Amino acid sequence: MQLINDQSTPAFPGERTVITIGAYDGVHVGHQAVIDHVRRVAAERGCKSVVVTFDQHPAFVVRPESAPKLLTGPAEKLVRLEATGVDAVVMVPFGEEQAAESPESFVKRVLIDHLDVAVIVVGEDFHFGQNREGNVDLLRKIGAEHDFSVEGLELLPRADGVDEPVSSTAIRRALAGGDVSRANEMLGHTYEVRGQVVKGDQRGRLLGFPTANVEVPNRLCLPADGVYAGRYERPDGTVHDCAINLGRRPTFYEHAETSLLEAHLLDFDGDLYSEPAIVRFTHFLRSERKFDGIDALIEQLRADTEHARTLLIDVR
Repeated sequence: MQLINDQSTPAFPGERTVITIGAYDGVHVGHQAVIDHVRRVAAERGCKSVVVTFDQHPAFVVRPESAPKLLTGPAEKLVRLEATGVDAVVMVPFGEEQAAESPESFVKRVLIDHLDVAVIVVGEDFHFGQNREGNVDLLRKIGAEHDFSVEGLELLPRADGVDEPVSSTAIRRALAGGDVSRANEMLGHTYEVRGQVVKGDQRGRLLGFPTANVEVPNRLCLPADGVYAGRYERPDGTVHDCAINLGRRPTFYEHAETSLLEAHLLDFDGDLYSEPAIVRFTHFLRSERKFDGIDALIEQLRADTEHARTLLIDVR
């Protein structure tokens, strides 16, 4: 997959493109269906297949006070997009200047001059440009004047029968309820977060359950506080089963300000400090709660570890 960061010159001189545009946060099954369609149309027409996206979620610029937590950081987003088989990703810088650009200017500058677009494929509810003034109807109007067509696709329905399409918002809602199974179904892959292992208070080691304390960027979405089974990937690509505690550790702290992500790697003994980590959430085990004492907590940790081990046999 080709990554294009400069939109000042033609991306594919002499070739036309079939594109889709969007934030593509999560690269969920709905996104994947759109990109699959883009690739099919591009193959039929002998064009390049392209995803046009942004270097940050537009909401962080246009409404920072209510911007959503991200389902994918920049690195994971590119990995997920590459896995779709698309020919290229055009990464548009999104700042105040981009937010103020009119839809017509954006189409001319990026889609026509840079990409020589032949077909644009978007969801039927697609909006873009200053004050979200651009939509499918406007794209079709411009396309009639500049030799490109527009396909507005219906949003992909959820597989669980709920009368709501698959969307990044629906996935965030599932994660907020701790329902990682439903979130993973809508994503089409296991939900993961990436961060750095930092030193904690080492209480887990004293309890007999050492953990990697993973510091996750504040912009990333985390599931609800609780205990989960999951997988932990190290920088060398090795993957370990793990039990994950996400929360404020009420047994030890009365009023912790933020939740902490701790992963206990099963059957592992080694130093993880300062390593980057990928933590994947496969199963919700239980809600976080306060225990009467250390012995009760240790007993529950043993039960959580064995529960995670049993569930993760089917994940390998």
